Amino acid sequence: MAKLRFTFVYFVLAVSLTAPWCPSPGDAQGSRIVTVPTLGVRADGMPGVINQVLIQFERAALQTGPVIDFNEINLGGGSVVGEEWKDGVRLAVQAVARIVGEDGHDWRITIKNRAVTAVTDGRSSSGAIAVGILAAYKGDALRSDIAVSGVITPDGRIDVVGGLPSKLEAAAGGQYRSLVISRHQPYTSDWPQGEEAAARLRVALIQVRTLAEAYEAMTGGGR
Repeated sequence: MAKLRFTFVYFVLAVSLTAPWCPSPGDAQGSRIVTVPTLGVRADGMPGVINQVLIQFERAALQTGPVIDFNEINLGGGSVVGEEWKDGVRLAVQAVARIVGEDGHDWRITIKNRAVTAVTDGRSSSGAIAVGILAAYKGDALRSDIAVSGVITPDGRIDVVGGLPSKLEAAAGGQYRSLVISRHQPYTSDWPQGEEAAARLRVALIQVRTLAEAYEAMTGGGR
């Protein structure tokens, strides 16, 4: 019986991040869940992949936040995430706190990476996760036809990523019509191949400098 109870607890934890949130009447701030797509490159040389990152934002009676919880339970398609990936999330939280002018002392953010691979690492998802956190904070909806691939910096800039051609292949396969990238991406070594892939796959490249510009594109103000 003890074993059955243990399994049930983990099932509830996994479902709680995928089911719609219904705030209690006494919870004025409530809790919001946003899902944002991220693009990855596989180490085995296979085509790029699309992961879905679930972000739950809530305010809690904390004085030492922001608190970031990583839900790595593999029920519901979750995956283990590496330290670089987690560092990218921490940078994303810093950037969002900076742009909204808060210190985040009462923030609790839960992150679940739903991936096709067992382990995900690297910081290239951090720009998209920053956009997702900001959307959850504001209560805005994200466009379903645009993805983001960029590294976030603590001061809110979007930096370059590697593997752009593979990520464009993944974006096109997922029916994304546009990809938000760093303004500095054209200075990377794989830019010629990326530009060719974008033209061939008919995926528009939206170059941005900052999280604010990426957010504008992802919430309906894109070019």
